[in-house]
Amino acid sequence: MRALTIRQPWAGAIVHQQKRVENRTWKLPAKHVGARILIHAGAQLDMNAKIYGPNFGDYGAMIGVATITGYHWSTDGQCCAPWGFENAYHWTLDNVTALPQPVPAKGALGFWTPTPDVMNAVTAQQTGVTW
Repeated sequence: MRALTIRQPWAGAIVHQQKRVENRTWKLPAKHVGARILIHAGAQLDMNAKIYGPNFGDYGAMIGVATITGYHWSTDGQCCAPWGFENAYHWTLDNVTALPQPVPAKGALGFWTPTPDVMNAVTAQQTGVTW
């Protein structure tokens, strides 16, 4: 399973609120459409973020799983309001499930493969998590 690092508060909004779009400047590679991914909360806060709710405190950890269902380009962001950015690719997400316990991990740019230790800690939490 691949992981995607997302800065806070956005990772927390995906896992704990109803944010079902990830804004990116780059087009989603076709091979990831339909893929189940791990949501990794980056180690840094997005200082430009508008806070739509609580600032979730998990940083540098796997916090959930999601399915990427597709993507589209948006010039105005209104299609995915209030979460969509303008002039960005909107990666659409579904079947989002929070992990019962965050799993510390170092992130990376783009899609990346977690270490075996991280994957073992994540899969040990299978109860209640839709894989």
